[in-house]
Parts: sequence; C-alpha cells; structure tokens
Amino acid sequence: MTKTTLLGGALSLAMAAFAGPALAEYPEKPVSFIVPWPPGDLEDVLTRMIAEDFQAEYGVSAAVVNKPGGGGGPFPGAIEVANAPADGYTIGSFVIGVPVVGHQIGIDKLTPEKFDPLGIFLTYPFVIAAGGNAPYSSMEELAAYAQDNDVVLGHFGDVLTPTQVTKAFAKNAGFEWASDAAFDALDCNTLASGDADVINTTLQLILPCLDQVKVLTSITDERIPLVPDAPAIGELDESLDIALWNGLFVTKDTPQDVRDKIIAVAEKTVMSERAQAVAAETGALVYWQGAEDAAARIANDIETVAEIEALLE
Repeated sequence: MTKTTLLGGALSLAMAAFAGPALAEYPEKPVSFIVPWPPGDLEDVLTRMIAEDFQAEYGVSAAVVNKPGGGGGPFPGAIEVANAPADGYTIGSFVIGVPVVGHQIGIDKLTPEKFDPLGIFLTYPFVIAAGGNAPYSSMEELAAYAQDNDVVLGHFGDVLTPTQVTKAFAKNAGFEWASDAAFDALDCNTLASGDADVINTTLQLILPCLDQVKVLTSITDERIPLVPDAPAIGELDESLDIALWNGLFVTKDTPQDVRDKIIAVAEKTVMSERAQAVAAETGALVYWQGAEDAAARIANDIETVAEIEALLE
C-alpha cells in the first residue's frame, strides 16, 4: 500500500469522525398526531385517515392521541405540541381557537405563538337553524321578528367562534336574544322540545330532520352543498366572514423537509375519495389550504376575532 493511499484513508476516517454519525432520514420513529378533543368528531376522523396514510407511506407507526381540554382552554393537547421538540414527531391537529386565541388568553405555555400551519383541511358545517314552524325563514326575517318577540338561542359554548359570530350578527342586525344557553347536544330534539328557538349547531346533527327545520345561514367560508339555499354568514355581514376550521400544525423551527413530508401525505389524504365521502355525508368542507395561505387566513381571523370581541364588550 502506498504512502498516498494510507494518507488518503486516514484523512477520510478523520473527516467521517469529525462529521459524526449520519442523520437519520425523517421519519425513523413513531409519530403522534395530537387532537385536543375527544375522539369521534370530524377533525378526529380525518386526522386518523391522515395518520393511517402516513404510516402506510413511510413505514413507521403513526397514531392519533386525543387530549381533550375544553373549547376555552387550557388546550392541554396544544401545550404538549408546544413543548415537543421541533422535529415533526408531534403534530397538532387544531381548531381555529388554538392558533388564533390560544396565546392571547393567558396560557403562558402558548405565549408567544408557538405554531406554524402546515395546512388547513376542514371547515365544520356550523349552521344557525330554527324549527320548521318558526315564523321566519331567513336571518333578516329573524332579526325583524326578534324586535318584538323573545327568541332563545342554543349553542355549544359562549367562547366558541360560531357562538361569537351568532351574537355579533344579532348586535349588527339590531336585535337581542331573549336568552341563550350552552347545550351538550343540539339536534332535532332540541328544536322539537322547544328548549331553544334557534340553535347554532353542526349540520350533521340535524340531518335526520333536515326536512323539518329551517337552515337560516351557515357559519362557513362558502355555502354548504347539502343546504345550497342557505347563505354563508359572510354574504349577510362581511365583517363576520369567519368559520370554525381545523388544520395541521408543527412547532416553529421544524425543518422544512420534515414539514414537506407531512404535507405531502395530508394533502393527498384529504382530497381522497374516502375523505370527500365524509364531506358529502356531513356537509363539512374538506379541502387542502397550503401553509402560506393558511398563515394569511389565520392573520385575518385574528383581526376578525378582535373586532367581534370589541363589538360584544
């Protein structure tokens, strides 16, 4: 062996030692998708589809972990994602409230903003509906009727975006709800029993009696195909053009190549036939809005939420 060969081999070994072990290609270990809600709702169903496809694509375990904690915080699931390393192995599946207001309501572990969107994939089919016998068939007629009559509103919680939008619409339209209350369930029975005159609920909960109710408007980005005659709320009041959506998020500083691998699977999944079947069955809007557009949407929603809060003070 020549002296040159020996020197070359020694140099190669030295460089390899200096560089350290080669970095493993993402993903090399199990990945968790954190859903800060109980299992079974639309975001959970669709995130599980994404996790299944991620596992099939990359050959590592991928599972949905439900970490419920309430619509008004403290969002324990989101805090878990915020505290995780920025390596793509802990992914958040979050509704609008987490990235839009989570860092603004006194949750120190979410302050300042901890997350970047990978994409938004779901708009919940929230609607404002009344019983079939109600003496109004539109939000304009409701506003006129409520000037001289008591109308009781049922919703899922005062802090939720659809509830805030519903109350803001009343304020802008010049009427007041006689009373309002949060319900665990808002479905056909709620209207039939008279527990509430108008309900703010998801379309899938009233699908069994859709021919017996009046859908006055949808709190969505665009009209819901299952109720095409009901205008989206933004058509009635541009200042309230906001919806309850869900998207995938990672902690800031997560490498772009890692983000790209998650996005590639998620986008393919939500546009698949089985995901679009969920949309067709429930009235949900299922799509893929990329990271840049999602970030712009979040910034706009932050402004809209601030305006709604100021209006309702």
